[in-house]
Amino acid sequence: MKDRLVRFDWAMKKLLRNKANFEILEGFLSELLLKDVKIQNILESESNKQSEDDKYNRVDLLTEIDSGELVLIELQVGGQYDYFHRMLYGSSKLITDHMDAGFNFDKVRKVISINIVYFDLGHGDDYVYKGVTDFRGIHNHDLLELSTFQKSKLSKLELVSDIYPEYYILKVNDFNDLAKDSLDEWVYFLKNSEIKGEFKAKGLKKAAVELDILKLSKEDREKYQNYLEDKRVLESSIRSSWAEGELKGRNEGIVIGIEQGIHQEKIKFALEMVKDGESNDKIRKFTGLTDEEISELRMN
Repeated sequence: MKDRLVRFDWAMKKLLRNKANFEILEGFLSELLLKDVKIQNILESESNKQSEDDKYNRVDLLTEIDSGELVLIELQVGGQYDYFHRMLYGSSKLITDHMDAGFNFDKVRKVISINIVYFDLGHGDDYVYKGVTDFRGIHNHDLLELSTFQKSKLSKLELVSDIYPEYYILKVNDFNDLAKDSLDEWVYFLKNSEIKGEFKAKGLKKAAVELDILKLSKEDREKYQNYLEDKRVLESSIRSSWAEGELKGRNEGIVIGIEQGIHQEKIKFALEMVKDGESNDKIRKFTGLTDEEISELRMN
């Protein structure tokens, strides 16, 4: 079935915004968030509109789900060293963008930020990470919880962390292709654009049908092929940049190593001349060392 299904990023751009295909996205969110999810609306985010440079490097989709949370799904191909900062900015901007003037603070919207990345983000052994905000005592290490009064006024909340943005990071390229559970089946699809016949995760059965390349119109198939070609060029450019940087760094390291080796030989020769009682002028002439360097050798 490989290469029969469209890539998830293109599906996010073209197919998953259609209400008829909400079941696919709902399945993915349900497996990741470990609860049944129904999508109410697909929204547009002013803070996440793509620049021309991001056209093939990033795609995002903002949804509102039945439990009231705003869910931002962002897919990123190219590496970005400050991507963690961008996650924070995106979720913070969503909160302020979706508040009315004169609001009470208890009306702040809960944001769930889901980040599907195809580059090496951070350092860790897992391929799916979740981040929440908890408050723990620095002395007793206890978890700060809502008071009885707060629970009575904020009936939808159970934990303090329920107020704050929740983050998920899926490091797709770190997945080993061994699907051990339903979420793994989704990660496999995200990585390989393939759904195996035995996969049972929510939404994948629908995805196998609706994301079939053969279902696309002739015009959409052409657009998709052009999109794939642009993605290949981008990904090749990214790999080339990394390779060139690595080669440059290696070559610079070799040059630095050679220079350091030559300098060490000069110091050894200068030390012998110091022991023989030669003058600074003569040592400087034969080694190229400075007077300060020669003086340090005389002191050792």
